[in-house]
Amino acid sequence: MPVPETITPDGLTLTARPTTVSLDDGSSLHAWTFRNSLPGPTLRARSGDRVRVVLENGLGEETIVHWHGLDVPQLADGHPRLAVESGESYAYDFSIRSRAGTYWYHPHPHGRTGPQAYMGLAGFFIVDDPENDSLGLPSGAREIPLVFQDKRLDGAGQLVYAPSGFDLMEGYLGNVPFVNGAPFPYQVVNRDLYRFRVLNGSNARIFDLALSDGSPLVLVGTDGGLLESARTLDSIFLGPAERVDVLVDFSGKEPGDRIVLRSREFQISGGMGMGMGSSSGQGQAMDLMEFVVRDSEVGQGSMPVSLASLPPAPPQAGAPVQEFRFSSHMMSHLINGRSFGMERVDHRLALGDTEIWRFINESPMPHPVHMHAGQFRVLSRNGGRGQVFPWEAGLKDTVLLLPFESVDVLVRFEEYRGLYLLHCHNLEHEDAGMMLNFEIV
Repeated sequence: MPVPETITPDGLTLTARPTTVSLDDGSSLHAWTFRNSLPGPTLRARSGDRVRVVLENGLGEETIVHWHGLDVPQLADGHPRLAVESGESYAYDFSIRSRAGTYWYHPHPHGRTGPQAYMGLAGFFIVDDPENDSLGLPSGAREIPLVFQDKRLDGAGQLVYAPSGFDLMEGYLGNVPFVNGAPFPYQVVNRDLYRFRVLNGSNARIFDLALSDGSPLVLVGTDGGLLESARTLDSIFLGPAERVDVLVDFSGKEPGDRIVLRSREFQISGGMGMGMGSSSGQGQAMDLMEFVVRDSEVGQGSMPVSLASLPPAPPQAGAPVQEFRFSSHMMSHLINGRSFGMERVDHRLALGDTEIWRFINESPMPHPVHMHAGQFRVLSRNGGRGQVFPWEAGLKDTVLLLPFESVDVLVRFEEYRGLYLLHCHNLEHEDAGMMLNFEIV
C-alpha cells in the first residue's frame, strides 16, 4: 500500500495537474494530483505554526483548495468565489489555531468539487501539539494515514467519472475499493500496536468499517482531534469526509496472518435503490484492504488509559435554535428550499455567540453535513437511529444524517469573522447546490 510523503506546509507550492501515476503492481493510472502524488502529500505541522502555501492551477478548469476542519481566515478557507482559473495561482497564509487532529485538504470550486476530488485531488493535513506528543501513541512507521474511496474503472483500468441521473441523485458510487490511491492494497505490519488515521474520502459512499477476524477497533479520535478516553468498538460507521483515529493491536497475531479491513453490509431505508444489489449500491459489503502480519518480535505498545482534554463546551442554556432543512427530490438538492447562491448570505451570527444548529434530513437519502470555520459538538439525534454514536463524540465538523433524521449540534465561532459555508459532503449533492453561506459578524 502506498503511503504519501509527509512535508511541511510552510513555503510549499501545491500544483494541481493531470498526471499518470505508477502503481506498485506495474500498472499506471491517469489521475489529477497535487505534486504528482495520489493521494496528495500529507501536510504535517504543529498548532501555532504558520502555513504558507501557493496553489498553482495546472488543470484545464478553475479550482481552489479548502483546508477541511481547520479554523482559518475567510480568505484562506477555499470558498468557491475565490476559485482561480487554469494557469493562475492562489496564495494562502495563516496560522494553525486548531488542536492536534487529522484534517485534510481538497478542491472546492462550485459545481466541480465532485470530479476534481474523485480524480485524485485530496490529501491529509495532520496537526500535532504537546498534549498529543505526551501520550505515547504509536508513531513513525506505526502511524499510518488511510484514505478510503470507491472508484469505477473502464476496461483499460482507468478512472471513470460520468454520473448518470441516478448518480446525481444518490451520489457517485464505485465498485472498486481504493486505499491511499491503490485498488485493494495490502499493508505489512509487525506484531505491535498501530495508529491509523482514517478518512472517508469518497464522493458519496458510507463505510461500516470492521476487521475480518473480529479484532476490535479502538477509537481514540474523531474529526477535531483526540477524545478524552478510548472506546473499544466492533465497527465504525463513517460518512463522507468524516475521520477517526483508531488503534489496532496486532501483537497477538501469528506471522503470516492476513486480516481484511472491510465495510460490512448495511441497509438504509428510504433510498432510491439502496440495498437492492446493484454492483455499486450503497450499503453493499466491500473488502477494502488487507493487513499481512510479518514474523517479528512482539512490540511493547500499550493501549492508553486516558487521552486528551477537550476544550470546554459552550453553555447551551438559552442558545437559539437555527434549523437547516436538507431536501432532495426531482433532481434538486436544497437547504431550506434554496439552491446555493454564491454571494447570498443565508444566516448571520456574531463572533462568540452560541447557537444550536438543527440539521433536518427531509429526504430518503443520506446527507453528511459539513460546517466550515471550525468544529461543533453533536448533542442529539432524533428519528432514524435515534442516538449519538461514539465516533460522533468530541469535536466534529461533519455529521451523517440518514433518511429523515435530525441532529442538533452546538456551535460557537471564536476566531474569525467572515463568510463561510455549510453544505452536504455528498459531493454530487454539493455540486448541485446543497450548500449555503453563513456569515460570522
